[in-house]
Amino acid sequence: FDTLFSLFTLFLAYNLRFNFDIPPEFMDSFYKIFLIILLLKVASLSYFKIYRVTWRFFALSEAKKLFYAHLSAYTLFTLVYLLFLDETLFARSIIVIDFFLSFVFIGFFRIAKRLILESENNRHMKKTLILGATPYTQTLIKQKKEFYVSAIITIDDSDMLLDSYISNIRVQALDALEKIVENEKIECVIFAEKIDQAKLNAIYARLGKLNIFDIKIAFANNEEATLKNLSVEDLLARHPKDLDKSAISAFIQNKSVLITGAGGSIGSEISRQCAHFGAKKLILLDHSEYNLYTIAEELAPYNPALVMQSVTDKELLMHTFATHMPQIVIHAAAYKHVPLVEENITEAIRNNVLGTKNTIDCAIAHGVEKFVLISTDKAVRPTNVMGATKRICELYAQNVVSLENTVSSENTVFKENGVAMEHAKKKTEIVAVRFGNVLGSSGSVIPKFKAQIENGGPLTVTHPEITRYFMLIPEACELVLQAASIGKGGEIFILDMGEPIKIVDLAKKMIELSGKEDIRIEFSGLRAGEKLYEELLIDESEAQTQYESIMVAGKTPYPIEKLNRDIAELLTCDDKLSKLKEIVPEFTHNPN
Repeated sequence: FDTLFSLFTLFLAYNLRFNFDIPPEFMDSFYKIFLIILLLKVASLSYFKIYRVTWRFFALSEAKKLFYAHLSAYTLFTLVYLLFLDETLFARSIIVIDFFLSFVFIGFFRIAKRLILESENNRHMKKTLILGATPYTQTLIKQKKEFYVSAIITIDDSDMLLDSYISNIRVQALDALEKIVENEKIECVIFAEKIDQAKLNAIYARLGKLNIFDIKIAFANNEEATLKNLSVEDLLARHPKDLDKSAISAFIQNKSVLITGAGGSIGSEISRQCAHFGAKKLILLDHSEYNLYTIAEELAPYNPALVMQSVTDKELLMHTFATHMPQIVIHAAAYKHVPLVEENITEAIRNNVLGTKNTIDCAIAHGVEKFVLISTDKAVRPTNVMGATKRICELYAQNVVSLENTVSSENTVFKENGVAMEHAKKKTEIVAVRFGNVLGSSGSVIPKFKAQIENGGPLTVTHPEITRYFMLIPEACELVLQAASIGKGGEIFILDMGEPIKIVDLAKKMIELSGKEDIRIEFSGLRAGEKLYEELLIDESEAQTQYESIMVAGKTPYPIEKLNRDIAELLTCDDKLSKLKEIVPEFTHNPN
């Protein structure tokens, strides 16, 4: 085709030069001129790799190469003519005319071929709407794989790009969403920019009414925009605006940090955050070999100290503290799965209550600067054993400071449960941080629903009215560290979890996003210890901190000597439920 176009454009150039009346003597050298130009042109096109360009990716960069190839070919022809063909009858202006004609025709041929291929491919691709006029929008248009972009909407109506064109596609306002989806027969939507949670959910609701659930999010991956399916985590994420990373960094940086339960969902993310914020030394403690191995492999570049032991073994725990001398302890080790705890009350009490008490006592004995207890919303007016055990942990964390205050500021040795403990000069600041469910944690509802969807359903929800608070694990862990950084000892910090969400609504969203409309939802009934609504506060005595996302609850006094006796009795008595209710009067057990 290049040969045919070259022949045609040269003949047309002759005609244009001579006003369509070519003198016969000039035609004598026509084919010789044509062959020389053709050979030089094909050589130049090959040199600039024009023949290696995939048709459907012929774009501006390839057009530039095509121009340079023509410029090279016709420059070389001019040199050849001046050196060897000067006596040949030829009008030099034909070179200039043919240069432009050849560039236009050969270039248009390639563009036409691309348009034909795109038109053919587009019939088999999803018509897609891009939300957001960003640098990634152009990239997404070029990246065409299983979709092609037929409309662009700017999320911000004040955007200067509104009513402008990107790749010949007009940027329209968000108000026109429904009209565009209907007119363009949109099948897929891509978010090309980050937006706040409220707007994301509002747009998702509008798309849901239009039966559009194939929704993706674009994010940077080197020079390309990588796509991922919109997930329920994206819809529920809160992204607190008052996250103070400088405060977290000042709290963690150059400190030795011990994390218990370091291989669990919360503990592993706390470990990552501590590594990210520049901890001098990471001591990762977990009784699960596999969990500890997994997080150790991930954080291998930080050379963490690995401790495989249970927090219920105080002697081993004391040895760990003496060996590593942590400055900060973050206690995430606990049994948290409500139905399993109901089936294993004795072991749950031992792990949660005794394990927490052991860790706090070791921290005090070794002069740890700050101890952070990870608590839960289930500790508020608990209806299950897990919540009751965590409430006892909170009580111990709040009131053990009174035991510290009974000793002098000099190094003192005191005995607790028959174990000699050296109390360091520096007081250990002990705080608890309480929050609700985190998205995607082991044993939580979202991984369960995902597995049920993969298996074709049904999704099992315990009750149509059951609600829970949710937060992303990284956000919750960052806020935990932020709350800990401002704690002075004795506080219970409460993270703002936003509005509670109905689990049945969560299930419906996950079914919608999966694209499997035939999956049913079944109600299985409340499980042992489960309640319909979780709470984050016991009473109205909470106070706001300097951060909007973090509140602090009032202290609940409990004489520490009595609490020590009560915990000792709880560990040894037969009727553990009655003893739990005695220690936590607001505990109303719901075994069904």
